Amino acid sequence: MDMSDERINRLQTWLKIDLGISASTTTYDERLNAYLNQAVEEIKREGADLLEETVGNDQIIVAYASWRWRTRDTQAGMPRALRYSLNNLIMSQKAGG
Repeated sequence: MDMSDERINRLQTWLKIDLGISASTTTYDERLNAYLNQAVEEIKREGADLLEETVGNDQIIVAYASWRWRTRDTQAGMPRALRYSLNNLIMSQKAGG
């Protein structure tokens, strides 16, 4: 997915905050970007369109990437709240709203 540099930077900052990583550190930037890209690809496979830059879309991307980061060494399933948000997004888009 082609995202603007501004959007990528914003998502990365939000992800760092969510994970408790200092926003000023660049140590994890490459890895965090990989998690964000993975999140976008997996959400697209679920059937959601994330091209529109909305706070809701961006929050779902960050929540998904955060979940993947936190559970990278486990087989923990997707949190119910994230599944609910993702399902709502997909259903809303399919219904045209």
